[in-house]
Amino acid sequence: MSGVGDGLGKVEVKLRWDPSPYGEPPRHLDIIAATYSVDDPHGRPVYVVHHDSRSPDGTINMTRHSETGMGYGFVEAMVLEFDRVSSAYGRVVVGVGIHQDSGPRTFGEIANAGVVVLEGYRPLLADDFTTVADATAATVAEFTRDESGAWRFRGMVRGYDSDPVLFAAEMGSSRQ
Repeated sequence: MSGVGDGLGKVEVKLRWDPSPYGEPPRHLDIIAATYSVDDPHGRPVYVVHHDSRSPDGTINMTRHSETGMGYGFVEAMVLEFDRVSSAYGRVVVGVGIHQDSGPRTFGEIANAGVVVLEGYRPLLADDFTTVADATAATVAEFTRDESGAWRFRGMVRGYDSDPVLFAAEMGSSRQ
C-alpha cells in the first residue's frame, strides 16, 4: 500500500451478486476497466480490460470471474497496479456491465449486487447500485494521474443504458 501523499498503489475492485432464481437464465455481470492516454483522457480508450483480457503490460488483471454469481461474497475481482502503470496513461475508469443475452436486466433486478474498491484493506468505495437501479451498466470509479504523477481515486457511480460492449466505449466520456 502506498504511503500518505504518495498516491495509489495496488487497488482491487470486487463485485458480488446473487445467482438467478431456480429455472431462470444466469445473471452475468462483469467488471470493465478502460484506460485513457494522458493526451486524450476523455477520448477513446487506449485499451479495455474485462474477463477475457488483461492490460498489455499486465498492470490491470481479472483475478476472479463469475458468469453466474455463484459463490460466497465477492465472486469477481480485478486488480489495478497503479504504481506500475506507464506514464503514457493518465486516466482509468472502472465500471460494471450486465450481460443482456437473456433479455434486458437492470441493477434493480439483480439481487444483492454490490461493489467495493479497496487499496489493501482500506476501503475507497462501497456501493449497492441502488442509485442506478434502472441502469444496465454503471461506472464506479475514476482514477486519474495528478501533476506529480501520483494516481488519485474518485468514486463515480453513474448509470448507463447499454450492453457491456457499447458501455466499454462510452464509459469514459465526459457526460455528467
